[in-house]
Amino acid sequence: ADTTDEIAEGLIAEIREAAERVKDIYEVRWEFHTFRGDPYNGLVTAADELKADAVVVGASEQAGHRIVGSVAIRLVKAGRWPVTVVP
Repeated sequence: ADTTDEIAEGLIAEIREAAERVKDIYEVRWEFHTFRGDPYNGLVTAADELKADAVVVGASEQAGHRIVGSVAIRLVKAGRWPVTVVP
């Protein structure tokens, strides 16, 4: 839990810095949420609670996900939102 909190704090700082750099060019609205447990369920919960128009996730690099299915594939199959998968 402590490591997760440290990682989250680091990500928040990076997002805040990036948003600050582009504030005169773009109006960036962002929120940072953390969910413990299964990533798929966390993303579904977040998308539902935030009434998301779309979900953007990174592609999995783990070989086992080609067999079992990655979070991205599970989100696409759920068909509840448009899903963009980035490398």
